[in-house]
Amino acid sequence: MKALVTGGTGFLGGALVRRLHGMGWDVTALGRNPLRLNELEDEGIRPLRLDITKKDDVFAACENQEVVFHCAALPSPWGNYEKFYQANVIGTRNVVQACMENGVKRLVHVSTPSIYFDYNSRMGVKENDPLPEPISAYAATKLLAEEEVNKGFEKGLAVVSIRPRALFGEGDTVIFPRLLSRLKSGRLPILGDGENIVDLTYIQNVVDALLLCAESPSNTLGKKYNISNGEPVKIWELVNRICDELNLPRPTRRISYKTANAAAAAIEFVYSLIPYSPEPPLTRLTINMLAHSTTLDISAAKEELGYQPRVSVEEGVVRFLKWWRQQT
Repeated sequence: MKALVTGGTGFLGGALVRRLHGMGWDVTALGRNPLRLNELEDEGIRPLRLDITKKDDVFAACENQEVVFHCAALPSPWGNYEKFYQANVIGTRNVVQACMENGVKRLVHVSTPSIYFDYNSRMGVKENDPLPEPISAYAATKLLAEEEVNKGFEKGLAVVSIRPRALFGEGDTVIFPRLLSRLKSGRLPILGDGENIVDLTYIQNVVDALLLCAESPSNTLGKKYNISNGEPVKIWELVNRICDELNLPRPTRRISYKTANAAAAAIEFVYSLIPYSPEPPLTRLTINMLAHSTTLDISAAKEELGYQPRVSVEEGVVRFLKWWRQQT
């Protein structure tokens, strides 16, 4: 099978191209990080340095591909809206149109459950639940990206989308590393009552879901599927576990959600006045992720895709910590 993976130098895309290569697929990793592309090439994976906002380049990349996995995105909690729009909306539009023009058999699109969440706890969210106003440029542009995918489906494109929640594991560059950075500096207080629960998803379980989408039956086409480990955890118990494993002090200072959110809003305002608007050390999005409960209903993925999380959160944390120790 011949496949193209956009975002092949990212956390999810990199894990996917390595799995596909190990399965004997003829896979091309598309990305913009030259160092990561060189690493993949050393492993025998075909690299392609390309910006998905460049329409003609994307069209050429999709030529003769059977399956395209669209993992590329700008996922930051902060940044210029236009940059998010170019990466997430224009990039997806180019991929969708390139797949249609080149007769790609299946597009597998990676969306996000960030489109579900507002500044409140939400439990057991289903794919067809009413959507709130997006709380970030990332969520807003990923929702628009889904509209581009919908347009492609209406024109006959065979496409399946997933919305994976809070990816972690070996190679993570976002969730756990940011958490560990704050823990090491002693700048992470317990936010809210410390009892909130969240869904996480081990990276290889998401790769499993992508592979299922590539060969799923026709009744799945055009649909979006929630993906998680399906075993919500108390986030602050997990933080304490990581602290103990890495000999870091546990957070003890407590700050109410209201106070923390107000502080983050003030910090965001100050940073928005700085030229080039660098990412603040604390954002309302981060506060809400750590203070509220957020879980997904993954029954549709189980029933229609045959998805079953093979690696538990416990085992995933063990694997991540082993990898993390090797990096430090």
